[in-house]
Amino acid sequence: MSAEVLLDVSELEPPEPLTLTLEAAARLRPGQYLRMLHRREPCMLFGNLDDNHFSYHQRRGTTTAVEVFIWAEDDIEAARAVQTIIDTAD
Repeated sequence: MSAEVLLDVSELEPPEPLTLTLEAAARLRPGQYLRMLHRREPCMLFGNLDDNHFSYHQRRGTTTAVEVFIWAEDDIEAARAVQTIIDTAD
């Protein structure tokens, strides 16, 4: 069973959102994904996620400007959970 880890960095100033998001992603256990809420596109984040073997999906947020879903690139369970959320929103 997959589990969401929620991280709201929408009120923080740089570089805290990047730092906290990378730390939280590194702590994910199998089946978990990170749902990060931010007030703007975290452009510096994506290269770091690629370098550290994470997959991600960005979309307009429901409560903040941007949501980014992050999971280990080889975690099929977490990827399916995120895909279900994405498909439900469409």
